[in-house]
Amino acid sequence: MPVRVTFVPAGDMTLPAWRPAEGALPDRVIDVTPTFVIASALATRDFQDVHHDRDLAVKRGARDIFINILTTTGLVQRYVSAWAPDAAIRAVSIRLGVPCHAGETLTLSGQALDDEVVAVTGRCSLGDHVTATVRIAR
Repeated sequence: MPVRVTFVPAGDMTLPAWRPAEGALPDRVIDVTPTFVIASALATRDFQDVHHDRDLAVKRGARDIFINILTTTGLVQRYVSAWAPDAAIRAVSIRLGVPCHAGETLTLSGQALDDEVVAVTGRCSLGDHVTATVRIAR
């Protein structure tokens, strides 16, 4: 991963600190299993049946159960915080696109636009599941 050096105060000294450089973040591939969809919906206290019951999801027009918005937001936040572990997440703005169903692979990719803004896209076989802007502070 490309890095850049910054200097941080440490008592009466200043030490170098390595931070990710601007540019592309490494991709993160997530296997969206039925267990993942259901467990993450339950963990976010989302009891909407399209995230738990395949038959009802299909009856309502979906191909299968699919990831909820809270899980998607958490995945975007975790993706950026894993890339910049010393940064504080200040805001996550997302726009949902196509659903990401169980059995899919969700690939998160990102671009550091500057020291404070990261653009993230999550894609599955149907297209862009999420586009996001994450504001960070270091």
